[in-house]
Amino acid sequence: MFRRRDEASSAATALAEQDEKTPRDPQAKKGRPTPKRSEAEASRRTRVTVPKDRKEAARQSRERMRSEREKQRTALLEGDERALPARDKGPVRRFARDFVDSRWSLAEFFLPYAVVVLVLSIVKVPALQLLSTLLFVVFFVLVILDFARLGLGLRKALRERFPNENTRGAVPYGLMRTLQMRRLRLPKPKVKRGERP
Repeated sequence: MFRRRDEASSAATALAEQDEKTPRDPQAKKGRPTPKRSEAEASRRTRVTVPKDRKEAARQSRERMRSEREKQRTALLEGDERALPARDKGPVRRFARDFVDSRWSLAEFFLPYAVVVLVLSIVKVPALQLLSTLLFVVFFVLVILDFARLGLGLRKALRERFPNENTRGAVPYGLMRTLQMRRLRLPKPKVKRGERP
């Protein structure tokens, strides 16, 4: 009595194993019994590798993010196109960078000038404070005019160079690059001033 059941169950498992090994028609039925919930959960548990400790998982996540940031930082310093962040990738963005880096602009001197004006405004001489404020307003207007000149030139050059490509966002990208001093720009400038991009 017990023997027959054992033989029948072993025969059923042998058939199930044989069915799993043979390739099946994708439109045919699955050809094997549905696993029990406990078996399905057990197989799912063994597949997913979750760290047992939250601290360990957080540490692994931090290390992974740190390595990705370091890879992007080296790419920005060296100009490696493959590892650049998404905002800096592509020929359109490279052209916008080269266009901006090949020209002089007032905007790159904005931050140092703002520091000088801030120092002059702290001085307790009212005439000097008024003069520094007026100079700052004049410089700010000149930077806006320079932005307009550079933006229009970049937009025209992008239309000529890349007529069928999406150049959306390239002009603001180039203008934001002009606000940084040339020495501090990332990715590093590849063209010298006066060169054609």
